[in-house]
Order: sequence, then structure tokens, then C-alpha cells
Amino acid sequence: MSFTAVVDDLVRAFEVVAAAVLAFGLVWSAVLSWGVWRRTREGRTAYRLLRESLGGVLLLALEVLVAADLLRTVALQPNLQDLTNLGLLVLIRTFLSFALETEIEGVPPWRRWQVSGATRIAQAQQRSRDAG
Repeated sequence: MSFTAVVDDLVRAFEVVAAAVLAFGLVWSAVLSWGVWRRTREGRTAYRLLRESLGGVLLLALEVLVAADLLRTVALQPNLQDLTNLGLLVLIRTFLSFALETEIEGVPPWRRWQVSGATRIAQAQQRSRDAG
């Protein structure tokens, strides 16, 4: 078996893992959301959980696909066209990851400190001091 064939098989394995992550993640997200809806009967909460868990699944699958692209391009003898294609794919997937993460968290990464647990505790303490 040649090196190229081994790399092709590894890339295919990464792509199969990404597809499995998407399939199982969709089912798992739906089951979690359905369970929350059955317990609370709050559609908004169940929908938010579905979006957040499915967004996490999409992020994970995108990361696995980026790994497959990197393996394919770097392991085999890349030419300028292959590197350009890889750069474009990584750029697009990075943008998608950034957009998904911002959608899930509700804030861009550089402002995430504003919604962290420590920040919320400090804000609650300040409000209690102001009220008292």
C-alpha cells in the first residue's frame, strides 16, 4: 500500500467521522431538546437548547473536516493550487465556525468575558450593593 493510498484512506476516515458526528449529533440534539420540552413545555427553552447543541455539533464537524483538508494537502506533495484551495477552505470554515460560535454564545469571542460566570457574579454583587 502506497503512502498516497494510506493518506487517502485517513482523509476518508476523517470525512466519515465528520458525517457521523453530524448524524449522531443531530439525533442527540433533537433528543435533548425533546426531553426539555416534555419536562418544561417551554418551546423557547427547547428551541434554544436545540440550536446550541446542534451548533456545537456543527463546530465539531467543521473542525474534523479542516483536519481532513490539512492532512490531504500537507501530506501529499502540495502545489500552489492545492495550498490556495486549502487556504480558501480553511478561511471559509473558520468564518463559519466564528459565525456559529457567535450565534451560540450570543457575543463575539473578544467580548465573551462580558457574559462569563465571574462577570455576572460581580455584576450581581454590584447591583446588591447599589440596592442596599
